[in-house]
Amino acid sequence: MRDLVFIGFLVALFGLGARRPFLFVLAYVYIDIVSPQRLTYLLLNSVPISLIAVVLAVGTWLAFDDKRDARLAPRQVLLLLLLLYCGATTLSADFPVEARDKWDWVWKALAFAIFLPFTLRTRLRLEALLLFMVLSASSIIIIGGIKTLASGGGYGELNLIVSNNSGLYEGSTISTVAIAIIPLILWFAKFGTVFRPNWPVKLYCYALAFACLLIPVGTSTRTGLLCIALLALLMIRDAKRRLLYLAMIAVAPALAFPFLPASFIARMQTIQTYKADASASTRVAVWQWTIDFAKTHPFGGGFDAYLQNRIRYDKVVESGTGPNVTIKRSLEVDKARAYHSAYFEMLGEQGYPGLALWLAINLIGVARMEAIRRRYRRETGDFGWAAPLASALQTAHIIYLFGASFVAIAFQPFVYMLIGAQIGLDTYLGRRRAEGLWQPMRKGRAPEPIPPGAVAAQ
Repeated sequence: MRDLVFIGFLVALFGLGARRPFLFVLAYVYIDIVSPQRLTYLLLNSVPISLIAVVLAVGTWLAFDDKRDARLAPRQVLLLLLLLYCGATTLSADFPVEARDKWDWVWKALAFAIFLPFTLRTRLRLEALLLFMVLSASSIIIIGGIKTLASGGGYGELNLIVSNNSGLYEGSTISTVAIAIIPLILWFAKFGTVFRPNWPVKLYCYALAFACLLIPVGTSTRTGLLCIALLALLMIRDAKRRLLYLAMIAVAPALAFPFLPASFIARMQTIQTYKADASASTRVAVWQWTIDFAKTHPFGGGFDAYLQNRIRYDKVVESGTGPNVTIKRSLEVDKARAYHSAYFEMLGEQGYPGLALWLAINLIGVARMEAIRRRYRRETGDFGWAAPLASALQTAHIIYLFGASFVAIAFQPFVYMLIGAQIGLDTYLGRRRAEGLWQPMRKGRAPEPIPPGAVAAQ
């Protein structure tokens, strides 16, 4: 029965794409995030639906879409350079077979991020993309939230639809993404046009935001808790009643604590005693190994270069209190430990050039969203939605960059779609300014009227 539901939805989506080709782009977004072929028992797992969707998306864009003013934005050029560089390191990788396996999906994520902004010529398309991204992720998040309320979850125990521990189905990854999309969910609750923000839509958005907050609890991931704290700090900037907001932040932990499962509290306490936790201790050891590896391999070792690491570290356990504290040290030896950090993932696999490109792509995105936020922050007319959306995209990106410190998600496709949306927003607003349809608001002066016959936002 579940197979038929997935097949029926995809058939309907592809069918509608025959009339609205942009829906093929959204179909690929849905397939890449949810991976329905991994959730079915027969049919879909034997059909290359991802390939079909991307071929239709690119083919119909080339054949039918308006390509006036289509040009590569600076970050698309950087993405192209990163794609070519990763291809070169794959050819000379220390582990050629494993590297090709990762390259098979990494190049698709980068190529789609380069292509995506070309299709985002209107506000409607940009909003539809973000809506599909949020709703696709929510199909995982809502189930995780329900299971958390029912059982409390636990580290490595919360089953998110399938027991596959990859993509967004991995605990720390979905925790980071769930917290990152909360600002976008709240934007839809106020500025959405596909679904007008009436009370049912707002209720759904607030319930989904609550489910996102439950994901770090259900997965018991320390990364998720730290991302929640960062989100609370970042949202102070856009809060209208800051004193009330700060009071709510101060009270929220005390109100939530009695309802938190014991497994979650125990897991979070290891943040202070990370030396006694094998998972945290190995991360530090692997990071040090990666730094040493980069000294002799400045151009990286290709994908999955971590397979050659051999690490030794001291596990330190403290017991007792006050003057009666006893410290027990034990030497641990391990090998082929993953990076557990996107930054060290890039350094070990792509070396200093790859890390520099990756940082440039991400940091330029944060800076460009800040520039848009400042340019449009006083706008209240047809572009009153632009500054809040730029702020939401920026906040989501910062949370990703923070969460990526503890999770090896440098090539997570969801994030590259987010980057594509940022570029699309930037280029769309740039075109509108060039068309003369928007003028910055000046004190004592009304906005310029839209010329007759001008192209509508949608």
